[in-house]
Amino acid sequence: MANEKLLRFYSGEGTDDRDRTIADIWCYSHNELEGVHDYIQWLFPLAERSAFNPAAPLLDAETIQRFQEDDALRRNVERSLGVMLDFYGLTLVGNRIVRAKTFSERSRNWLTPQNHNFLRLTRVLKSLSLLGHGERAKQLLACLEEIGRDHQGAIGTTTLTYWRGAAL
Repeated sequence: MANEKLLRFYSGEGTDDRDRTIADIWCYSHNELEGVHDYIQWLFPLAERSAFNPAAPLLDAETIQRFQEDDALRRNVERSLGVMLDFYGLTLVGNRIVRAKTFSERSRNWLTPQNHNFLRLTRVLKSLSLLGHGERAKQLLACLEEIGRDHQGAIGTTTLTYWRGAAL
């Protein structure tokens, strides 16, 4: 059975467990995106329960199929990705994800060894793959791998291995 609460939230017709709409989260400041830890599971749901937010919605086969087939849901996944790319100082140019002009400033918040945002990025990559945005996941992975090469020591090999596994 599809996760109707998640589908209503993602379509803009419902709220998450904290009574936020998806539009509310899309409007978060960078400080809010960094400091609030229970929204990412709603923007990028997975089939596995989150240790950080056990109340977060879970994907099942029917929900995944709806995300893959519904154009409005697909657009909203892209918009959620855009919010997070901006947060990380990245941007979509054509069919590539690249560093934005703000990368130097924005990366100070996350491009440090064992940063909690690495877990968020793993979730984003895996969720994109599950929800029918596998090419976007691969584009994001390629960008992250390039950043890892340019900033050796900031992103460990274990993190890169997780990211590669998540971007099916």
